[in-house]
Amino acid sequence: MNTNFNEHISVDCVIFGYDLKSLKVLLLERHLHEPDGKELIFMDLTLPGNHIRNNEDLETAAQRILFELTGLNDIYLEQFAVFSDPDRLNNPKDQQWLTAIGKDPETRVITAGFFSLIPLEKYYLHQNDKDSLPDWYGKNPCWHELNTIGSMAFDHARVLEAALQFLREKIMSKPVIFELLPEKFTASQIQNLYEVILGKTLDKRNFRKKLTNLEFVVSLNEKQEGVAHKPARFYMFSRDVYDRKKKEKFTLIT
Repeated sequence: MNTNFNEHISVDCVIFGYDLKSLKVLLLERHLHEPDGKELIFMDLTLPGNHIRNNEDLETAAQRILFELTGLNDIYLEQFAVFSDPDRLNNPKDQQWLTAIGKDPETRVITAGFFSLIPLEKYYLHQNDKDSLPDWYGKNPCWHELNTIGSMAFDHARVLEAALQFLREKIMSKPVIFELLPEKFTASQIQNLYEVILGKTLDKRNFRKKLTNLEFVVSLNEKQEGVAHKPARFYMFSRDVYDRKKKEKFTLIT
């Protein structure tokens, strides 16, 4: 046991990314092999997470995990839930994996869930170092579309679903959606992002009208280049204007 870590408290990070087409989440592979290392017993997916260090608070631990995995230290980060079900580690596969890595499978672990938002054009993974990441990371960090995720470790499917629901509620009242967009974006790109998060189609005319009426969404004198269709105008989010106007109701969706 590493005495620098608290074995009963952990942080799990749901890292959402948007590539202008689909919403994705960053996951790692968890492998369990036979003792000789030759035969794979099982493989599933896990959220990035770790136990907190004894000198860390929860948010510091989450920031450390995100930086070690992505190389970014300016990511939007927010705690959304605490998961404390006494049986959250009792799945037979999880018990087998914990025993194999030398941990006591009977240890109760409470985890704080954090979600992060990254425009994928900013994302930088340490490609040359990913095979030497600490064991708790798992292997092969990879972006997964939400509807293509297979079996997940521990209660991480529940953690992911809770994070997605929290994100759906958050984008209705706060401008966090702009954290997933590049600095300059088109009306179609932000509408598509709302649609993939909410899982429904929005009326194009109504959405565009509301977008252009927001003072903190600034229309730029720039348009797309090199596209096969009619070039669309770019917009950008002004944090300064929003901070001055944030007493006003924020909504692009009714």
